[in-house]
Amino acid sequence: MLNEKAEVIIIEDDEEILESLKEILQSEGYEVDVATDGEEGIKKCRAKPFDLALLDIKLPGMDGTRVLEILHKEFPNMIKIMITGYPSLENAVASLKKGADAYLMKPVNPSNLLKVIDEKMNERAQRKMLRLDQNNRISGFPSQNVS
Repeated sequence: MLNEKAEVIIIEDDEEILESLKEILQSEGYEVDVATDGEEGIKKCRAKPFDLALLDIKLPGMDGTRVLEILHKEFPNMIKIMITGYPSLENAVASLKKGADAYLMKPVNPSNLLKVIDEKMNERAQRKMLRLDQNNRISGFPSQNVS
């Protein structure tokens, strides 16, 4: 895991799953906030930046894929991982097309969840470093190669 604590929001309507995911992530040092529906999740994301969102597909009110679309549009650098108890190829393809970085099935295996999160956080950090390097080259600063 990265040295800095990542900010995570879990948007899930099942209280048991929500608490389980929260405990798993907090035990690994993540700062975790929760929402039980899409509207609440979007409000929290607009009020505070999160590095990662775990989203259930089936949510009361606004569907999780709609929440995904909004979060992807407003927070393109946020990692978005969909979780579902109703897996289907159509859901997976639709989620990935709408901006999901990963798609996991319930029950979520804790070690698999942490592995996926770690991979996505590392990919994000690498993209950020590439952007910084490109910006430095454009602005005339030398790139910093660390050997």
